[in-house]
Amino acid sequence: MVEIEVTATCGDARAGVLKTPHGSIPTPIFMPVGTQATVKSLSPAELDEAGVRLFISNTYHLWLRPGSELVAAHGGLHEFARWPHAIATDSGGYQAFSLAARRDVSEEGFAFRSHLDGSKRLLSPEESMRVQGELNADIAMQLDVCAPAGSSFADLVDAAARTTRWAERCLAVKRPDQALFGIIQGGLSDELRLRHARELEALPLDGLALGGYSVGEPPEAMHASLVKLVPQVDPKRPRYLMGVGTPKDLIIGIGAGVDVFDCVLPTRNARNGQLFTRTGRLSIKNARYARELMPIDPECGCPACRGGYSRAYLRHLYRAGEILGHRLMSLHNVHYYQELVRSAREAVLRGDYAEWAHRTLQRLG
Repeated sequence: MVEIEVTATCGDARAGVLKTPHGSIPTPIFMPVGTQATVKSLSPAELDEAGVRLFISNTYHLWLRPGSELVAAHGGLHEFARWPHAIATDSGGYQAFSLAARRDVSEEGFAFRSHLDGSKRLLSPEESMRVQGELNADIAMQLDVCAPAGSSFADLVDAAARTTRWAERCLAVKRPDQALFGIIQGGLSDELRLRHARELEALPLDGLALGGYSVGEPPEAMHASLVKLVPQVDPKRPRYLMGVGTPKDLIIGIGAGVDVFDCVLPTRNARNGQLFTRTGRLSIKNARYARELMPIDPECGCPACRGGYSRAYLRHLYRAGEILGHRLMSLHNVHYYQELVRSAREAVLRGDYAEWAHRTLQRLG
């Protein structure tokens, strides 16, 4: 199963080890997003070299194509994707709600038409667990209801209550050898977030995730909510902040006590020519880099920087639409995020996390 051993704290920040069936992983952790059982354009060997030990795949997409039955025929996602380390899967609910051409949410689940072929589907808590069981990831996520930004307090209450009921249904049918994380909802209401956390803590869930953030609210409001909530979430279970975010989000989240993060930013931004560096973001599209001979970040040890690929060359590849440009920039951004959480962990172990966070945020600008 999956559990966390906290080995050091510094304020609310924590460092530890997440123990999974596919290895023990130092925390805090950043998971790249492998929507289709692959982190876009990168091989398992490249992810391994970057220090990735856990990525998250998308239940909705893999259910619709190629089908969880085909993945199960391979023995699960690890064999299907030839990945030796840990894997998590989300529940598919967010995609069913946001991507489906037509959808309806009821107590039963999400009824929708596939965005691929228009076929009718029902994603219930039971079906989500069945699909995630066939995908055979180390960590499965419960089906939840994420209320959009701007929802009324009554709608937030209803979403949290339904999420609790769905967590109970997921627990009733999940594979006994697969970890299940619950998802705390409640928008920006501190009272509702804490109340929902207590409801989920009463259930035999293996970890607790914080969902419903980064859905349109100001970053400052999200940060304020995290700083208040996360330290009050059960410290004996892994704490996972879903779909967040920027380097600043990670630094503040770790300071609040988050153990695990995921976000599409490293690879999505790379495909759009946006690169992360120790001194802030760099847009390779900018004409100022057309003749720059230096690498993205001279202090970075990723294959793109270590290999000496110049900013001018990467800009040329990007403008020419060459896949090598996407790959090199994705490798850089993934490596940057892994180095960021590794450095944060070292700061917790040294006992100077607040000072490290202040210096790092100042450099980022």
